[in-house]
Amino acid sequence: MRLSGKEKVSYGLGAVGKDMVYMLSASYVLYYFQDLLGVSAWAMGVILLAARVFDAFNDPIMGVLVAKTRTRWGKFRPWLMIGTLTNAVVLFIMFAAPPSLDGPGLVAYAAITYILWGVTYTMMDIPYWSMIPAFTESGKERENLTTLARSSAGVGSALVVIVTMIAVHALGGGNERVGFKWFSLIIAILFVFFITLTCVNIKENATVDMEAPSLKQMFRALLQNDQAMTVVIAIVLINCAIYTTSNLLIYFFKYDFGGIGWFNSYTLFNTFGGAIQILAMMLMFPFLRKFMDTVKIFYVCLASAIIGYLVLMGICFINVNNVVILFIPGFFIFAANGILQVLTTIFLANSVDYGELKNNRRDESVIFSMQTFVVKLASGVAAMIASTALALLNLSSESNSEAMDFSLQVAASSKAGLRMTMALLPVIGLVIGLFWFRKHFVLGEEKMAAITEELKNRE
Repeated sequence: MRLSGKEKVSYGLGAVGKDMVYMLSASYVLYYFQDLLGVSAWAMGVILLAARVFDAFNDPIMGVLVAKTRTRWGKFRPWLMIGTLTNAVVLFIMFAAPPSLDGPGLVAYAAITYILWGVTYTMMDIPYWSMIPAFTESGKERENLTTLARSSAGVGSALVVIVTMIAVHALGGGNERVGFKWFSLIIAILFVFFITLTCVNIKENATVDMEAPSLKQMFRALLQNDQAMTVVIAIVLINCAIYTTSNLLIYFFKYDFGGIGWFNSYTLFNTFGGAIQILAMMLMFPFLRKFMDTVKIFYVCLASAIIGYLVLMGICFINVNNVVILFIPGFFIFAANGILQVLTTIFLANSVDYGELKNNRRDESVIFSMQTFVVKLASGVAAMIASTALALLNLSSESNSEAMDFSLQVAASSKAGLRMTMALLPVIGLVIGLFWFRKHFVLGEEKMAAITEELKNRE
């Protein structure tokens, strides 16, 4: 691999930091504003989805800006550092809403800070992932760096999922609103530290020097890359399923699974799930890779996730009060999610080579701007689904005391609706994703070997 061991470690640490930030926003911004601050679920759904519509225009433009950038530090690192610093500041502001705000003022605060968070995250995320196809060739070299980055990102996500509620309660002394404020500050500082290591230790000595395209050329190249679009649509469907569940999981434990100190069960489940997701990326994927190509592993993981959701749906409709039972479907879902994150990034990186062969342009920045956009789009759609369910099911509380059993406040019909939204809708999305990918994706190992050989011959 072109990167040294020091550069690989630094690149991986950057993924840890950025996905800590992303997971804090993706999993808890709805809960923070809706359940803790009292913003209506409908308003939050509109805000989260509208921000993703805005990203439809912002993300490709950011890809163009990255592609046009020429500095002594390269074209990726300047944006990576600028985006990180601004995103860290916005993250803290977003989770530090002034107590004096309420009503329309609070809604406006949520909308402005969340949209700014998305814009600044894009500034950092696109150049980060664009480094992979710029620094590697297709095959094992690219798979290894992608696996490292995605595994590191999984570690960052898992750490936030595992420790958030424990840290929030500890830092806030039982006041979750205060706890989120200080926890977001800690995450923001770690984020800046890790990305700084990435920028300092990685040298851009292998980027492809090409004439910067116009915005029109970029959109044309993207739309003409049918394999990139195939992967993008699959990412949307998969992540909509996963994020719908992750958005509602905290409500499931708080209002359905219930009990005093409900966050202990929630934290235990997330600890198990985070560990499985990390192990899947680091150990299960390399093990499966010995026996199957990446496309077959993709199908196995989709089947695993579907099975996990079906088991979860079955468990949800029997009176279970032991969190360990939920580890069974959790294993299938978390393991599949971890490996799918690695695979979709590999497929998207391969589509850059495919696009270069087909369109005579190497558009890694724009292709990966689509990954940034579709992941955020999926989180927005999932948040809209979750907020709609919360509004219809009337799931909220005026109190956040640890010493309350919130499940006693919720009707049986609301609990049933919550379970169905968490389990059934994701199955539908995953099944559609499976058929879509099977019909349209053609970049198997033999095809990629032929593309790589052809590109070398062109040189």
